[in-house]
Amino acid sequence: MKQFISLLLLLNTGMLRLAAQETDTVVHTIKGVTVTDKKKGNFGHLRSLDEMKLTIGKKSEVIDVAALTVNKSTNNTRQVYAKVTGLNIFENDGSGLQLSIGGRGLDPNRTANFNVRQNGYDISADALGYPESYYTPPSDALSRIELIKGAASLQFGTQFGGLLNFRMKQPGGDKKIAAELKQTIGSWGFLGSYNSVNGTIGKFSYFAYAHYKRGDGWRPNSHFESFNAFGDFHYQLNERHRLGLEITSLHYISQQPGGLDDRMFAEDARQSNRDRNWFQVKWNLLNLHWDARLSQGLKLQTQVYALMAQRYALGYRPNRPSQPDNGAARDLLKGDFNTLGFESRLVKSYQLGAQTQNLLAGIRIYNGKSKSVQGNVNNPGARDFTFHDPGSEVLNDYTLPNNNVALFAEQWFKLSDRWSLSPGMRWEWIRTQAQGIYREVVRDLRDSIISDNRITEHRELPRSFFIAGLGLNYSCNDQLDLYGNLSQNYRSVTFSDIRTINPSFEIDKDISDERGWSADMGIRGTIKDLVRFDISVFYLYYGNRIGEYYYARPNGQVVRKRGNIGASQVTGLESFFEVDVLDLFRTGDSFNVALRWYNNLALTHSAYTKSIIPNVKGSQVEYVPFVNWKTGLEWRYKFLKATAQMSYLSRQFADATNAKDGGYSGVNGLIPAFALFDFSLSMNWKRYLLEASVNNIADARYFTRRATGYPGPGIIPGEGRSFYLTLGIRL
Repeated sequence: MKQFISLLLLLNTGMLRLAAQETDTVVHTIKGVTVTDKKKGNFGHLRSLDEMKLTIGKKSEVIDVAALTVNKSTNNTRQVYAKVTGLNIFENDGSGLQLSIGGRGLDPNRTANFNVRQNGYDISADALGYPESYYTPPSDALSRIELIKGAASLQFGTQFGGLLNFRMKQPGGDKKIAAELKQTIGSWGFLGSYNSVNGTIGKFSYFAYAHYKRGDGWRPNSHFESFNAFGDFHYQLNERHRLGLEITSLHYISQQPGGLDDRMFAEDARQSNRDRNWFQVKWNLLNLHWDARLSQGLKLQTQVYALMAQRYALGYRPNRPSQPDNGAARDLLKGDFNTLGFESRLVKSYQLGAQTQNLLAGIRIYNGKSKSVQGNVNNPGARDFTFHDPGSEVLNDYTLPNNNVALFAEQWFKLSDRWSLSPGMRWEWIRTQAQGIYREVVRDLRDSIISDNRITEHRELPRSFFIAGLGLNYSCNDQLDLYGNLSQNYRSVTFSDIRTINPSFEIDKDISDERGWSADMGIRGTIKDLVRFDISVFYLYYGNRIGEYYYARPNGQVVRKRGNIGASQVTGLESFFEVDVLDLFRTGDSFNVALRWYNNLALTHSAYTKSIIPNVKGSQVEYVPFVNWKTGLEWRYKFLKATAQMSYLSRQFADATNAKDGGYSGVNGLIPAFALFDFSLSMNWKRYLLEASVNNIADARYFTRRATGYPGPGIIPGEGRSFYLTLGIRL
């Protein structure tokens, strides 16, 4: 810890010395697109230099959440992300507690293939070792959602999917205190309450909210209850320096109805034969940040952040979803996560010839220490996440340290008024460790223990490497850009990849990070402020893919082995356009009515190009529908707004062999095509707000995933038709 603090002080001292040597430079206005103008809609892309992010030449997307007319009370992912191209969504339940999105052939589970952040800092359990996100901020608290596809690796590091950043509503306003109160009721006992305050008192400004929701779910045994609180406090030292403190706390518990096999789903998608499966999350985040404008051409942002979290899962999970629960011992999996991070970014704008150039550079230091314990407990039906007899119940117990240091830089060379070039590089040093024990228990036919051996394991995987990338942008005019980029990507070896959980499981001693690269090329812009579009093609090469296969030891014993098994490639077209339908046929801005049509279409082809597993090479990558189409209408008249949308996904597969039959487990097999319809209406009159939503209007029976573990195993059905009503007031 002392070395960590000393390094922080040294880094900031060095940056301040750099600032002291800087002479003032005139900073020109940077060309970009915003989404704040109501006429422009609620979707766009990031500015070329957006705060402390350099995005020139990259595929970026921004959702103006505050302007959406959707079901925000449940974080309805299908509606909130409707305009983001190519996203595949896992719908586990209607609570909106966990976000699971993926794109470009990447697994959506808990958004683990995106680098997920809130206001620029990490919020996942461990950004490298366990990158799953169990916390998702409520949509009502968000200002916007920012995404940068593949090329985000240079500035943000791990994950092929890119960056997903939640921008919370900011402190401030012209009042000392202002409040927003929103209360929601909905189908199956849903109750939601979102209440926020914000204001400015002298140099001090703040934003805080409390969010509570509960529900019983569409299926039996689906009860959930959640409480989330957040506070962001700013103090403006002077015109150039600002300090901030952010605190986040989340606690929720949910009952999990379990998965289904294909026969059960066809008979009754709402059924559940699991009433003892529970999931509990406690998520606490702290962020201290310093924002400085050190000179007219030099900006600095430094963040120190910490995570203290727990994820506990308890349940009866046989391989056959149809097997009745006979009250046997349940599996208990406990994860405790503690991380401490530091990230500092510097943006330097300077004059070179007739053009303004921009350099972004930064450093990241990240330390994590996780604890994972798994075993069987015999508390028959209690919601009790405790090992009462650890000596006999615990099957594996691991401490999982993780250390990371990264240096990165990216330069925006403005070659002329039209041409821009943006090379970048990132250096990573990572050390992933697993220290612990697992038990080898042998039982006789009467389930009595014959032998019980405890095996100690210690694995350490240190490595360092460079990744690089290049972006190119051509501005045809003020409303049209051509862009492209080529960037290397990586996904760190995770804790699950280097720890043994039982004697019939083995880790390849040469296992390494997944590596690859991605490329984008596209055109985006507007046509007379009536049509907005972004059309691009992409290529993603995913090498050194990690997976499991069966392996025969020299003694003839067959075990499962985890290692690098092959490679895949994904190519596709991502197309979005939006048309102001009525404005095409009229002039002037005298009309209070507006009608906007959007069309979001992604066509994606995927294939495994290499695999040591039989029958996989040439197969389609799992969870990659060829057609991913979302389209809708947005209508506005004075203080009334409405949105109607359709979502369609073609068939996809849940495993790499492209098996069609789900079998007795329901884990592998086909995911049939489906189409869903949603409608939302809002009235925003003076201080009052009324919102209503109908989701899955046609009451379709569908599913988006076949889970291998929690919340299954098996098919996880999507929810049927649901209704929600929200009343709100601003004070």
